[in-house]
Amino acid sequence: MVRWRTGTVTALRRRWHGAIELDVVLPDGATMRALAYPELVGEPAPGDRVLLNAGALLMGLGTGGYALVVALPDRLPEDPPQAATRDAGHLVKARYTPLQPILLGVDEEASPHHALLAEADDLGGMPVVTADLHSALPAILAGVHADAPACRVAYLLTDGGALPAWFSRTLGGLRGHLAGTVSVGQAFGGDLEASTLHTGLLAARHVLHADVAVVAQGPGNLGTGTRWGYSGVAVGEAVNAVAVLGGRPVGSLRISDADPRPRHRGVSHHSLTAYGRVALAPADLVVPDGLPPALAAEVDAALAPLAARHRIVPVDSDRLDAALRASVVPLSTMGRGLDADHAYFLAAAAAGRHAARLAS
Repeated sequence: MVRWRTGTVTALRRRWHGAIELDVVLPDGATMRALAYPELVGEPAPGDRVLLNAGALLMGLGTGGYALVVALPDRLPEDPPQAATRDAGHLVKARYTPLQPILLGVDEEASPHHALLAEADDLGGMPVVTADLHSALPAILAGVHADAPACRVAYLLTDGGALPAWFSRTLGGLRGHLAGTVSVGQAFGGDLEASTLHTGLLAARHVLHADVAVVAQGPGNLGTGTRWGYSGVAVGEAVNAVAVLGGRPVGSLRISDADPRPRHRGVSHHSLTAYGRVALAPADLVVPDGLPPALAAEVDAALAPLAARHRIVPVDSDRLDAALRASVVPLSTMGRGLDADHAYFLAAAAAGRHAARLAS
């Protein structure tokens, strides 16, 4: 369960949208790297006493390698304006946890967009790229903007990984390059809040006026090394939601010849399960050209059984490498950069390119 620690802030380090890194010294003199979300706990400062949830850090989890600030107990933030009414929203996320935020949902009665979304029921054919890893987002965006720099792209943050959008340094770096972020389900901290993926998609189209949307979980996905025990399986449900709402699902496949785990080489078993078993509606599954011949053959063989339901779409990769190298944020997946896992990022960029072409 929770592994509690208390300590004193000694230094503030990196800061990005919604999050602050800090150093905390414990009573025994040890120092912990911690992360605070000012919207939840207030602005920490050197000398503040903090309460920490240190479990992920002490376990050595990669993405979750921080102690998380739970409270500044001696300097609690003021109540937000209108906190006692529904005028500021009543959408509760991370529900019934000690840090549940109460937010204004984009479609609830107090929202200025309520009337619009009360009637909205269709995406009007908007292409929606679905990906099972957060690391695909900047590569997809690079692929969209390689051919269509003015294309408006919205990001749907699902709740399979990090719930606070603020945890993602990638999202912090992409501000100004996205039409906006919609946090859906139990996720929170986006430019808009939605209770479900369906309302989030409609908000992306009708409130953010997106030409293309991307659906992916936040960083810190959950995997158990089993076929079904992986949070990214929800990609298949995203395909179904897009299709139900009259959008055009575009699958960003997890392709690699660099992953040391055999189940993720070629087309990852996660993609094959999500699109082959969970997605009941057809999607465009994008395969970039220019893959190494052995990898290309492996990908073709893996996707052949999925062709009965989905459209396997080859996409040219001309200039995509340059677009990836010009990414406004660093590219990294499982600790591997662009050159170390080129096929992974190329596949994501090709999905973005295909979506942009569908939107044009």
